[in-house]
Amino acid sequence: MMFDLHTHHYRCGHAIGTIEDYVTKAIDYGLHYIGISDHSPHFYSNDDQLYPLIAMGKSELVPYIEEVLRLKEKYADQIHVLLGMESDFFPEHLEIYREHYLLHPFDYIIGSVHYVDDRNIFEKGRFDELTNKQKVQVKERYYQLIVASAKSGLFQILGHIDAMKGFYPAFSDIQTDIVEQTLKIIGEEDVAIEINTSGKTKDSGGWYPSDEILERALFYNVMPTFGSDAHTPERIADEFDIVKKKLKEIGFKEWAYFINKKRHLTAL
Repeated sequence: MMFDLHTHHYRCGHAIGTIEDYVTKAIDYGLHYIGISDHSPHFYSNDDQLYPLIAMGKSELVPYIEEVLRLKEKYADQIHVLLGMESDFFPEHLEIYREHYLLHPFDYIIGSVHYVDDRNIFEKGRFDELTNKQKVQVKERYYQLIVASAKSGLFQILGHIDAMKGFYPAFSDIQTDIVEQTLKIIGEEDVAIEINTSGKTKDSGGWYPSDEILERALFYNVMPTFGSDAHTPERIADEFDIVKKKLKEIGFKEWAYFINKKRHLTAL
């Protein structure tokens, strides 16, 4: 079975195409399930659209949901369209986000840490002036946030759990046991992690997370899922078959997708 749970569209301000463009392209590619999961509004802000080039405005949330549900019905005989959301994780605003999500029939929510110390994880040069000790501290704070997101009970999937390497590939080499601790807790909390193939569009290349992390994820019984993180329709299911093969080589037997926040497993 072929699926992709992580896609974006024009509402976030930095992706191309309508939701329908992604649905029809997924049909062309032979997918069985296509998840629409654009960036969550900044619910805590008084502004409608706090960052127009990063996430949709609050006023777009209901139109977004209505459009996905309309397309779900329109294309029901050709593909399963899933209603998702990629949600920023801000622990201080967790309950505000929870309240909003409970109002709508989401199939799943992807929890992604995009900010550490109030700075975007993809900010180029943020490691340039740091000592080795400070680099370790930043990495540990990043994974502490991922742990908190796993424990929050809000997310079915954790997004790109080593994405901080995107524009700083040496991030992976910073020595700390925090990654091991994080995977253990994710396994205990029984939250899935995505294999996100958008890493190839950054300096790090490859996927999020690394093969080494996936090997340890298997050890801790962490369930994988797949998301291209497509910001153009053409990238839907990018490297799906290659990821599937690699997961089987590592030792995984199945991976997950979600309907009505219930996990469904399918063989690799």
